[in-house]
Amino acid sequence: MKIAIIALLMICSQSILSQSKTVKGSVKNTSGELLPGVSILIKGTQRGTETDFDGLFTLDNVKPTDQLIFAYLGSETQTIPVGNQSTINVVLADSAEALDEIVVVGYGSQSRASVTGAISTVKSEEISVLPVTNAESALQGRAAGVTILNNGSPGSNPLVLIRGLGTLGNNAPLYVIDGVIVGNLSGISPNDIETVSILKDASTAAIYGARGANGVVIVTTKKGKSGKAKISFNTYSGFQTFTKRYPVMNTVQYLQHAANLGVFPNRPLELYQNNTNWQDEIFQNGYMENYNVSYSAGSQKSQQFFSAEYLSQEGTIINTGFERYSFRANSSVTLGNLKVGESMAVSFGEQKPELQGGGRTLITHAIKSAPYLPVYNPNNVGGFQGPSSSADGQDAENPVRVQTHPQALNKTLSIIGNVYLEYELLEGLKFKSQVGLDYFTFDGKNFTTPYSDDSVLGSSTHAQDFTSYGRSHSQGQTIILTNSLEYNKTFNDVHNLDVLVLSEKNDSKSTNFGGSARNLVSSELEQFGPTNQSIGSGSSETGWLSYLGRINYNYDGKYIVSASHRADASSRFGPNNRWGHFSSGSLGWVISKENFMKDSPFNNLKLRASYGETGNANIGDYAYFATLGGNYEYPIGGGNGPGITQGSPSNPDLQWEEISMMNIGLDFGLFDNKFTGTLEYFQNKSNNLLLFVPTELSSGNPSGGITRNIGELETKGFEVILGYNDYDGDFTWSANFNIGSSINEVQNLGVDKIDGAQMKDNIGFINQVTEGEAAYYFFGLVSDGIYQNQAEVDAVFTANPGQTTVQPGDVRYKDLNGDGTINSEDRTKLADPYPDFTYGLNLTANYKNWDANLFINGVQGVDIYNTNKYDLEAGANRLFNGSTVLLDSWTPSNQSTTQPRVPGAPQNHQISDRYIEDGSFLRFKNISLGYTIDNEKIIGDYLSKLRLYVSTQNLITITNYSGLDPEIGQGNQEFGIDRGRYPQPKSFLLGLQVSF
Repeated sequence: MKIAIIALLMICSQSILSQSKTVKGSVKNTSGELLPGVSILIKGTQRGTETDFDGLFTLDNVKPTDQLIFAYLGSETQTIPVGNQSTINVVLADSAEALDEIVVVGYGSQSRASVTGAISTVKSEEISVLPVTNAESALQGRAAGVTILNNGSPGSNPLVLIRGLGTLGNNAPLYVIDGVIVGNLSGISPNDIETVSILKDASTAAIYGARGANGVVIVTTKKGKSGKAKISFNTYSGFQTFTKRYPVMNTVQYLQHAANLGVFPNRPLELYQNNTNWQDEIFQNGYMENYNVSYSAGSQKSQQFFSAEYLSQEGTIINTGFERYSFRANSSVTLGNLKVGESMAVSFGEQKPELQGGGRTLITHAIKSAPYLPVYNPNNVGGFQGPSSSADGQDAENPVRVQTHPQALNKTLSIIGNVYLEYELLEGLKFKSQVGLDYFTFDGKNFTTPYSDDSVLGSSTHAQDFTSYGRSHSQGQTIILTNSLEYNKTFNDVHNLDVLVLSEKNDSKSTNFGGSARNLVSSELEQFGPTNQSIGSGSSETGWLSYLGRINYNYDGKYIVSASHRADASSRFGPNNRWGHFSSGSLGWVISKENFMKDSPFNNLKLRASYGETGNANIGDYAYFATLGGNYEYPIGGGNGPGITQGSPSNPDLQWEEISMMNIGLDFGLFDNKFTGTLEYFQNKSNNLLLFVPTELSSGNPSGGITRNIGELETKGFEVILGYNDYDGDFTWSANFNIGSSINEVQNLGVDKIDGAQMKDNIGFINQVTEGEAAYYFFGLVSDGIYQNQAEVDAVFTANPGQTTVQPGDVRYKDLNGDGTINSEDRTKLADPYPDFTYGLNLTANYKNWDANLFINGVQGVDIYNTNKYDLEAGANRLFNGSTVLLDSWTPSNQSTTQPRVPGAPQNHQISDRYIEDGSFLRFKNISLGYTIDNEKIIGDYLSKLRLYVSTQNLITITNYSGLDPEIGQGNQEFGIDRGRYPQPKSFLLGLQVSF
């Protein structure tokens, strides 16, 4: 009887347990917020569901014996037995991995805790706060050791240097957008960026081998996120202005200065009633507006992100501006072990560029033009007025006509995207295949109708009696095929291993076409005319093949080892040296995880070191080939026929430029990361520098030079990052400060010297390169006051005591070689254009619904060669408008001055330290104040965010530099030389951010 009863009870129990039911519930995070898109799966099956937009779920046909797995990105996965429960409410805790910042590195990502290299990360909120047309500009001051030098011209690309000058050639870093290598970031909207990772040492950059010598900028764009669909609309509008001016002479002062020179312009008296401020004529207030809308949605299995943007910016110089339309689509879907995704961006841009006349910038023309000349003259062809007499310095053109009379427009199209497939072959083993595309087109035009700025009959100063039309078109594409295997596994809970092997093929093609012609019949047709037709075209191809292996290992997150090796082959080098091999290794010790650190205030203390090699192949295509050159005539048959000759000699031994990098770093965090910091020291050495160097005239080389491997360059420096975060209470604030410094030295050159940038008026080179000095240092005469009497002049010119060219009132220069005269042999190093250090300070604060941001960046100890100062004072020899200091020139009765006599000796305006100034500055880059409305009665049920803000950029710049803008830099030879660069404006904006 007992056995029968037990059997009956077991049968009944089994029947009860086999019954299915419906389970309902909710899922929240530890803050009590309901989580949409949480995956709920019955263990051991493929059946499940997801929480809805309100964080609720319903699951049918659930057995009491089942176990439910709750999984959500960034949270700890929970497994809960069903039993007799019909309602299950779950709270998911943040995972340890989610609490540790994920850092994007080459071909993947790592937790910040396991990184052993030098990486700076800039997040989307730091980028979007600035109204910039180019994302690189938003990085300025945000990352230690990264120098960004902006140009105020709308749509222009800034100069970017990572850890200073690393080579004598092209120092541009490598840019990667979602795994696609691109030329720059002009084809991407800053609003689409999620993070920017800047790789600065061999441990991180060597994974890109021959491309990583100058550092790597990796951009990750925004993706869809699990949860409720979200629509965001961001807009701002405002104006930009520039108010600083050079102090130049008015009409009365100009005529006084002309009389001092002994020049008397023969002009109608009514002209002298004009008083034109040409700087005011070329500067304006520019309107700026931006509209961005995005859609984001996703679940555990699929994510989508779409965005569209319109940007319009008028320049602060007349007839300059930029417009851009950009569109993005990012999506991915996961089907079991397979994940497929794509990222695609398209942008269309139109730029009205700053133009030049006679090779001079608008600012140069504006500060030199005679003030009594009017801007317009309806009696002249074209309607403008310029100089008619050589007495007025005729190379100063009417800058308004130079900028507004031609119709110039540059159009661009950019397509950047990739398609990828990722499949998990085994647990921890993934295969990924990706195809990337970078495609661009450029179309430029310049249409100029006849004009004559000269009102004197029979004279033709600054005149064109025909219509000219020019077009230029270029396009190019890069296709990148990448296949990789990655194995990521943890053994015995302490051994963490990540292995990556990869192959990559990169093919680039580009073509260009240009033409120009004159039309003597019509000024209405924007087409090539029949006269003076000239055309040209070109094309190039570059191929890369790469293989990569990388191993990352750490023991219990405490001891970290990383190593990589990459082999690259490039068509830019001949068969003798086509392949380059680049390796790196790094070590890390997380001291804070040791037992003896348990009671210390450090929650993070990590020591790391790395060493490795990267490469540089930033040279033109076909540099190792012997090329041919045309545009020659060959006498044959009593006439001339088209001829061709050698263009440049071959260099079959041309090889990779190699850079060895050493980095030592210390990361720390105290009191739950309330205080954080990073200290870095680096030393980089470049060998076999790739440079185009002159060849002897006797070689018969029409190109004048050849690309060779010459010399060595060492760059070293330090970086410091400090942060404080207070997130408790109604008032929260944070402060982040960074400072970086680098110095470079040419240790071996292979030639005596390399001349740099030419000074105007053909008076010599401003800078040069020699062994033992910083690259492209300023080189010239050293001034020593003003000669006050003939005895002082005779004491210097002992080799030529009878000379009369240099007189009292002229500039006295030091006779450095002691030969009794002043000439080019007395030139010496004057300064170098590299700062002692750069820095940035970012302050944010929040009080209830209010938020504020103050961002400051600066440069200290930098020298600038100001050619504008030369222009402003060179009127001492020729009549141009110039600085009011010319009125304080030396005379026998005015000897307490630093301005030489007029018209002085020609040597007064030689290349010297008189035109070198301290370019240090501190700039309030951004100040913003915002208010977020969260009252449900105001924003309703459909709005999740409504924020209004005001902001200003470049409001205050503290500097002693006399130029318009101390932020100067245009490449190696021009680094630190101010030739009238388009200054950065001040911006005043009102913005709105709305989320649905």
